[in-house]
Amino acid sequence: MLEFVKDILSQPAFLMGLIAFVGLVCLRSPANKLLTGTIKPILGYLMLGAGANVIVSQLTPLGQIIEAGFHIKGVVPNNEAIVSIAQKVLGVETMSILLVGFVFNLLIAKFTKYKYIFLTGHHTFFMACLMSAVLQASGLKGVELVVLGGFFMGAWSAISPAIGQRYTKVVSDDDGIAMGHFGSLQYYLAAFIGKRIGNRHNSFANVQISDKLGFLRDTTITTGVVMVFIFLFVCIVAGSDYMQTITDQNLVVYAILAGLTFAVGVAIVYNGVKLILSDLVPAFQGISEKLIPDSIPAVDCAVFFTYSQTAVVVGFISSFAGGLIGMGILGIFSLPLIIPGMVPHFFCGATAGIYGDKLGGKVGCIVGAFIGGLLLAFLPAFLLPALGTLGFEATTFSDVDFIVWGITLSAVIDWFGSYGVYGLAVLILIALIVPSFIKSVKVVGDTLPYEECLPKDKEKAQDKD
Repeated sequence: MLEFVKDILSQPAFLMGLIAFVGLVCLRSPANKLLTGTIKPILGYLMLGAGANVIVSQLTPLGQIIEAGFHIKGVVPNNEAIVSIAQKVLGVETMSILLVGFVFNLLIAKFTKYKYIFLTGHHTFFMACLMSAVLQASGLKGVELVVLGGFFMGAWSAISPAIGQRYTKVVSDDDGIAMGHFGSLQYYLAAFIGKRIGNRHNSFANVQISDKLGFLRDTTITTGVVMVFIFLFVCIVAGSDYMQTITDQNLVVYAILAGLTFAVGVAIVYNGVKLILSDLVPAFQGISEKLIPDSIPAVDCAVFFTYSQTAVVVGFISSFAGGLIGMGILGIFSLPLIIPGMVPHFFCGATAGIYGDKLGGKVGCIVGAFIGGLLLAFLPAFLLPALGTLGFEATTFSDVDFIVWGITLSAVIDWFGSYGVYGLAVLILIALIVPSFIKSVKVVGDTLPYEECLPKDKEKAQDKD
């Protein structure tokens, strides 16, 4: 039974369907609406996952081609790889933390002012794995390890969406959703920077394309063209001899098909997002009204891709450029070489680009995603020593929230041992409880009204919104 529940919670599609079902029941929806409203979010997330798998299937060999073409050797951050290694040693602990963490998330949303329910199941699974791996190094085990790990995971599942909800409202046009992805700190940083250096009115989301270049209005076409050129360049650099180890196709044919297939994956993601939002958000009103008042669904980063589709491509390229430069800097200082992982640079870089674009326009998109790319190079290098002691030195986590938590817990354990872990838990508990006793204070992400979250740029006088 425990294994069955774990499987449900680790599958975002089932979790979204379950949440939608409960919400519709609370709204006393008729049977036909109950059926369609439950199945559509499931289908939407399966479609989103299918599109993501297509994207990953093209990015994985692209990373290998870049390594071969430019003769790079180092560590490639990959959440799935490190989780697969850790599961062999810490499978029971990870599963238990996952379940306890989800319960803590619901309790926190119910009884505190942090009203966010984290629905990205695979990321909670990754976080549970990180917690089990790092906490056991402090000597914690059994119930202690599971309860503390679950508390940290559940607390961050509620706190991380709240930190940047003021930005997420702007990005999503106040659509009633929150960021449910553990790269959130990177996205909020991009929004913070973009708001201060850019002009949100001059954004990629509002870009006007001339009739001569009208085909570029279709984001799928734009993505395909850009990715074909990227694949062609790296394949030519790698050379035909190496490419024969990747594919039996002609180098040029492979590059064209790979780039266009990538664009197809992005298009599938967009359509999946539409299915999710069309029914999940309305159904969530039932939970918000009946079970957990004012609760907000925190959803996967790819759900935000439709809000600034051109920024998805620009953010990816800017983040990758930052990763390459960061790798060069690491090499200069003889630090562990972090090879840009194409998957995190696409999903995290694209999302950072969207946040930067919606808060700071084109400049915010490029700069915000670029700085995020630097973080994806530097932070994993600092996490490696901690993971190396656990036998995971061949790889590392890729997304910023995982790395920040890993570095923080490792430092606390090094300095204070298990007492430091309990002390950190107490501090987080205080942060969760105190706002509930201060009537005039809301949680950090909601301290400003929607309008006041918008950038106050020089062109504000011309704003006609």
